[in-house]
Amino acid sequence: MKNKIIVEVGSTCIKIDRYDGNNIEKLEGKTIQFKKHYNEDKKLRESDVKELIKNINDLKSISEDIYVCGTSIFRTLDNTEKIEFLNQFKTETGYNFDIISQEKENELTVFGATRFVNEKVCVFIGGGGSTEIAIYNNEIKESINTKIGAIDVMQEFPDLAEDIATTDLETVKSFIKERLNLPKEKADILILAGGGHEKFARYSGIKYEKNTLYEDNESPIMMDIETRKNETKRYYKTISLDEIRSRVKDPDWWDPTRAMSAFVLVVAEAIGAKYIVPTNIAMVYGILGKK
Repeated sequence: MKNKIIVEVGSTCIKIDRYDGNNIEKLEGKTIQFKKHYNEDKKLRESDVKELIKNINDLKSISEDIYVCGTSIFRTLDNTEKIEFLNQFKTETGYNFDIISQEKENELTVFGATRFVNEKVCVFIGGGGSTEIAIYNNEIKESINTKIGAIDVMQEFPDLAEDIATTDLETVKSFIKERLNLPKEKADILILAGGGHEKFARYSGIKYEKNTLYEDNESPIMMDIETRKNETKRYYKTISLDEIRSRVKDPDWWDPTRAMSAFVLVVAEAIGAKYIVPTNIAMVYGILGKK
């Protein structure tokens, strides 16, 4: 399994990792607006599919051993479109496209996010078109899935992608609360997984500190709940999204980040979290079964 490539395709983000038999290396991902364009066209946009196929074929220069899986939007395709997409992908890349259920995505991601955790935590897996939440205490005690994500919120509040949001944070949170299934159990620590949360914290300008709750090289930072609340309000009211987009390689990725920030607070408040640990951990550790 040396030099294996694992590709996770979501509603918006493509996460790419390379495994050399010992270590997992995160490669630069891609942004394709599958969910947004599906909502507009009521089907997968052909240009998005072609871009995905090109990205996969480009990876062959790194390794021929490539595993590709998809979540969220791909689970919602009707049977005819699903078969057409899977056949096209196989024909034009030579690889199968494995559509992962919400339950399996939850399980695989929780595996990676809790590898070095020895206490009760909540793991939040937020995507563009789905949300998975798990209460973990040596094993998954409660698992909750909802077919709503950041892109759905963006449809309701498109101004969240503008330089400064005009919709109030509490309004967005209320919209999410009415639609999101939430756990009954409580946990002091909320781990943000599914990809991109640590990246968001580091590049958005919100405050964070070193993770002193547990040791994991893939979970190096944290913040207390009051800091996260205050910094989210600042991200809505005063932090310039245009300024961030001007200095990053993937400006489109930042469009739904205010919506995702509201999801985080809704879940944190529901479980009574005291600390939040933002990570870039996704399914790769569970797929490989690697600690």
